[in-house]
Amino acid sequence: MIETQPLLFDLPLAPRTPWPEGFRYQPELIDAAEERDLVASFQDLPFKAYEHLGYFGNRRIAGFGWRQEESGRMVETGEPIPDLLLPLLDKVAAFTGLAQASFRHALVTEYSPGAGIGWHRDRPPAEAIAGVSLLSPCQFRLRRKAADRWDRASIIAAPRSAYLMAGPARSDWQHSIPALEALRYSVTFRTVRR
Repeated sequence: MIETQPLLFDLPLAPRTPWPEGFRYQPELIDAAEERDLVASFQDLPFKAYEHLGYFGNRRIAGFGWRQEESGRMVETGEPIPDLLLPLLDKVAAFTGLAQASFRHALVTEYSPGAGIGWHRDRPPAEAIAGVSLLSPCQFRLRRKAADRWDRASIIAAPRSAYLMAGPARSDWQHSIPALEALRYSVTFRTVRR
């Protein structure tokens, strides 16, 4: 009798943590030429250091439509989303199925090498949050407290990809990005309750 050892490809796959309800991911939302042109256009944006409650993050931001006060509260500025972001917003709206006009806040973030963003949940009045990752991949992590443990999920957000956090993914889960090895930009669009 000959005993055979199972081949690696015959073994069942390890279970994967499912993405939270309301989380979606789209690779290659834009092509490399669109990414290059978009990043080049960022050089003229009014970036400033990210600050929250006296803490400065190792990243720079340029926000439009709404801004975050020192207290963390979001307030409307009346400043429109700039024209250079509108073609990208068209694609984000198509990906999410949400009306372009429902996105009333845009944030361009420049992450220097070594920068990341800690665990947080976007505050109201933000409802749905869609982001586009540019130049470098990042590990996009999600977690939710469930009794005495954490439910966790993560994805490698590739350059030119997009994600959506809506419903429970937006309201019940926190997200973070660990320190990056290379320069990365993200463009985040938020729908805001009127």
